Amino acid sequence: MESSPQPQVEEVPLGATPLSGGRWRFLVWALNLEKVDLHATGSAEQVLSLRPQGCGYHGGVFERLKPGQLYYYRLPDGRELPDPASRFQPLGVHGPSALVDVAAFCWTDRQWSGLPLDEYVIYELHVGTYTPEGTFDAVITHLADLRELGVTAIEIMPVAQFPGNRNWGYDGVFPFAVQESYGGPTGLQRLVDAAHSSGLAVVLDVVYNHIGPEGNYLGEYAPYFAGRYRTPWGPALNFDGAHSDEVRRFFIENAVYWLDSFHIDALRLDAIHGIVDTGAVPFLAELGAAVQTLAKRTGRKIYLIAESDLNDARVLRTREHGGYGLDAQWSDDFHHALHVLLTGENTGYYADFDGMGCLATALEQGWCFSGQFSKHRQRRHGNSPRGLSRDRFVACSQNHDQVGNRALGDRLSQIVDLEKLKLAAGAVLLSPFVPLLFMGEEYAETAPFQFFTSHSDPEQIEAVRRGRREEFAAFAWTAEPPDPQSESTFLRSKLNHDLIRREPHRTIRSLHRELLGFRRRHLPLKKLTVKVTAFEPERSLALALGCQGGGRRILVLYNFGDAESTLTVECEPGVWQKAIDSADLRWRGPGSALPHKIESKGDLAARLRATSFAVFVHDATFEE
Repeated sequence: MESSPQPQVEEVPLGATPLSGGRWRFLVWALNLEKVDLHATGSAEQVLSLRPQGCGYHGGVFERLKPGQLYYYRLPDGRELPDPASRFQPLGVHGPSALVDVAAFCWTDRQWSGLPLDEYVIYELHVGTYTPEGTFDAVITHLADLRELGVTAIEIMPVAQFPGNRNWGYDGVFPFAVQESYGGPTGLQRLVDAAHSSGLAVVLDVVYNHIGPEGNYLGEYAPYFAGRYRTPWGPALNFDGAHSDEVRRFFIENAVYWLDSFHIDALRLDAIHGIVDTGAVPFLAELGAAVQTLAKRTGRKIYLIAESDLNDARVLRTREHGGYGLDAQWSDDFHHALHVLLTGENTGYYADFDGMGCLATALEQGWCFSGQFSKHRQRRHGNSPRGLSRDRFVACSQNHDQVGNRALGDRLSQIVDLEKLKLAAGAVLLSPFVPLLFMGEEYAETAPFQFFTSHSDPEQIEAVRRGRREEFAAFAWTAEPPDPQSESTFLRSKLNHDLIRREPHRTIRSLHRELLGFRRRHLPLKKLTVKVTAFEPERSLALALGCQGGGRRILVLYNFGDAESTLTVECEPGVWQKAIDSADLRWRGPGSALPHKIESKGDLAARLRATSFAVFVHDATFEE
């Protein structure tokens, strides 16, 4: 039986929402369909007709339903499909949706209001490969260790329901439904609640540039896709064409759902350069405004972090200044410049990054290309990020893309030696940006992170195999990539946490802990001043870090060369005390060539071991 009166359609959440007394409200945008019925299956089976609500929506309030009830939407031609805004798909992407009352979870994090973004130390993980069990609950057992290491935020790769039980998550097809093999919506809520209890923020990776191919039924309901645009991953979403208001509503409501119902602290927006939007008010700006409204309403610190290869400062500038108003973005240039210095690789997009100059520029301004000609793109690339604060950039030496999109998914630990691994840690964790570690990086995990799927469509399986081979052509990698569909590819990618008990893995983790402790005590991003005071084009760089208005003064010296290097650095007169030297025997190095203290009369000469870094603190501001 349907109740009345009905609220306005914009006030009703999409999907199925519990009311009182066993009643549930349903709302689906189905502009393509004249009629939609609800088919509740099982012992309480019933078929109920939804009513048109205007703007292509169909909805209604129905009785005698309870959590766990399975249901489909029945189309006029008799086909039955899952709910586009399904909260749970317990039988997979082709099965029925299930009623879930996400508001019933008993949270214990009422005192948690989030962390300032400049205090984030992000640890990116994939739920399926982080532990043998591959579940949210299994991740919880590692939270205390991550906190002790110095991590302050975990970033979870996408959890929206995808085909099968193994996938990176970017093939998700039900943006509101939490992957059932990970533990479903309640499992994710338990993980977030436990993280907050451990003092950790939670970042969730979401995908608003495309929908995966298998189990993608959105187009059956309404014009979710823009026929005139395509992305590398399939049809582009319709953010600027006819009926795009409703598409925007769907994804903005999805973002707010994660942030509000799951207490997520930040969303990492996947590949926003794949979002095609010519509208006067960009979707991303509208999304940012909605999230800021939620943050004000709840009193929580909530952020949007973009992945973008555009080097476009509009992503981060305020809407009042013509920007999108997002809070931070990954700095691909920092990663690429660092990777080239560590590995010598110079194919594909690495062709643009040659020598210390690229890293020096990225360190000073956030990214390297701000309008210069790009050999890789064969055009000018980027604009200036001048004026943006350093906590607006996320820096890393490894992440799921930069590892997993190599032919063999090999990590830095499989490409470079111990001294370069330590150098990579020093470059990221002493950078003036928000640092990001990829799971296992902190102890030099040796398992690869390879691309894996579990599709059921043979044509899709072959298309993925072919696409992976073609993707690697620009890098001149000759190795045959592992079969994404094979379960062994997935199993090879699982971490071996027991490595931490062995050397050199134990020492690498200890160094990460030392660096994160130093960072916490000495590098306040909000007040940090940054200047590259000296560099040699091929190998060495000196980074001067200070605090606005006085306070501690730090020198970080890097030598990426294969031989010792003497770097002459302009610096403040006085005594400079060595705090960390990666060449020390303590870190399984060859032994330091630097004294514990150096006296400066306006400059100092420092002799660094090959592939090492060292940190000096001005004696007047040194704090243990």
